[in-house]
Amino acid sequence: MSKIKTAVIGVGYLGRFHAQKHAATEQCELVGVCDARQSTAEGVAEELGVKAFSDYKELKGQVDAVSVVATTSMHYEIAKFFLENNTHVFLEKPMTVNSKEAKELCELSQKNNLKLQVGHIERFNPALVSAKEKLKKPLFIECHRLAPFNPRGADVSVILDLMIHDLDVILSLVDSPVKSVAAVGTPVVTKTLDIANARVEFESGAVANITSSRVSENAQRKFRVFQKDQYLSIDFGRGDVQLITKTGEFSGDDIPIEKQEWSLEKGDALMLETQAFVDAVINDTPVLVSGEDGKAAIELAEQINACIEV
Repeated sequence: MSKIKTAVIGVGYLGRFHAQKHAATEQCELVGVCDARQSTAEGVAEELGVKAFSDYKELKGQVDAVSVVATTSMHYEIAKFFLENNTHVFLEKPMTVNSKEAKELCELSQKNNLKLQVGHIERFNPALVSAKEKLKKPLFIECHRLAPFNPRGADVSVILDLMIHDLDVILSLVDSPVKSVAAVGTPVVTKTLDIANARVEFESGAVANITSSRVSENAQRKFRVFQKDQYLSIDFGRGDVQLITKTGEFSGDDIPIEKQEWSLEKGDALMLETQAFVDAVINDTPVLVSGEDGKAAIELAEQINACIEV
């Protein structure tokens, strides 16, 4: 297989970008775009020169793979349909509204030998990719992900909307089961959590302190990691990375450290994410962010949510 037929389900603000990446990927033949709002589907279809659909079930048998970028509450239903009909699935984050649905999708993809990739895009962020090899054994992780209010993600809590990004990155770096979780949070604008803070302790001894808000005046996406003799800071938004390494023993006023800083072009993480999915389908290789990864992030999100009474 050198080229696959694809479609994008849900082409609102974010889904339109996904459709553009499919159209620009040489190994993809974008068959069509689908949205429950016919006018939305037709607008993106006209832009990209493909067919518009208002019912995703009409795509059965017409495509090899789909990207599902519909509202979170529809993820399970749509992904299940395609996994039951011999179609590989890319599923935007959060994977589903709960871990039960995520587990069922993972089992279905495995049963039918189909790819299921979850859209945790920070894994493709050039800043994280460049720094990841430096992160051998994190001991303390601190994350701040703040954003102005946007109605697009308001169908779920801030934990599934924003914090889920950092939960996935943390779980990918800390290879250890969760030991305990403590959290606080509150609604501000919506009826669910709009700001939350969680402290997660792992059996390895690592600790993560995560703050997420979707009612902040300014956007911030900072990720800091402390490990033996090193401190690493990543600004996901700006692409800036700072690494401070202890190079000797402290003596008097002398602080033996080496400071490295580098800044990367933001790049096109969405294109990299799309290409990774397409490559996995064509070459029959494992996806880089699996359904199991998506499920693990949701399970941790559920633990955090359970600590907070709304």
